[in-house]
Amino acid sequence: MSESMVPTLVRNGVLVDDSFAEAFPMKATRLVVTAHTLAWARHAAVAATGFATSVIACGCEAGIERELEADQTPDGRPGVSLLIFSMSGKELAKQVERRVGQCVLTCPTTAVFAGLHEGEAIPLGKNLRFFGDGWQISKLIAGVRYWRIPVMDGEFVAQETTAVVKGVGGGNLLLLCRDTDSALAVAEAAVAAMKTLPNVIMPFPGGVVRSGSKVGSKYLALGASTNDAFCPSLIGLVDKTELTPQTRCVMEIVIDGLTEADVGAAMRVGMQAGIAIGAAGGLLRISAGNYGGKLGPFHFHLRKLLGDGGDA
Repeated sequence: MSESMVPTLVRNGVLVDDSFAEAFPMKATRLVVTAHTLAWARHAAVAATGFATSVIACGCEAGIERELEADQTPDGRPGVSLLIFSMSGKELAKQVERRVGQCVLTCPTTAVFAGLHEGEAIPLGKNLRFFGDGWQISKLIAGVRYWRIPVMDGEFVAQETTAVVKGVGGGNLLLLCRDTDSALAVAEAAVAAMKTLPNVIMPFPGGVVRSGSKVGSKYLALGASTNDAFCPSLIGLVDKTELTPQTRCVMEIVIDGLTEADVGAAMRVGMQAGIAIGAAGGLLRISAGNYGGKLGPFHFHLRKLLGDGGDA
């Protein structure tokens, strides 16, 4: 079927492209950070997941998955679960040790535990215990080793290892909107819907990225550059634009998940949240970023995720 013969899919006035998001394999782990209060657990979690929007320059992609009640954590205290993704198990282990050592160990009253138990083991408290300068002690409970490290507010407890599993990174949505206000409202609604699901994070600030990129650049030193086809200020200046004059703001949401199904589910609810706002609220079109299928093996077709209905 030629492009001109592809049926149009419009929902609540929003055009949904016949396109797909292209994602790739990653390595992932979950950490559970607890503290005397939820506020302190969140302080540690925010610090530990900072500067972790993209593996391109940050070494990992990380975010807060959800908050946990006291009856959902290993030590019966309030906590936060984090997901951390990287391109290799070796790099992930390095990022976990640095971020826990600098951001969780340092935070008042915290403890850290593995949030995954099946997979390749990497150090969690195994190396951080040496901060105890010989005063650290271990406890073996139900076959799991924990380290108790003396610190100035008492003890820092860390499970010895956490597990690494295969993950999926790079699921994405492009939200083409009438103006900045509507783009922010749609993106915020989509991220809020995604955050209700387990096993996924949206690693960019507030879950949203405004600087979507394309592969390559006119500057040879750069491997990626601004996605000019989706830049409203370049309409009429670039050879090919994806935008109409009515489209004045585009936001992208990037999703990492523990499984392919997790990423697909997050994309689905994100699209549904945007479509609920609809064209009347400023969302004109939904698209996705891909590289012709050359970047990664996971292809999330937008219309299939929505059930591929007709005009509505």
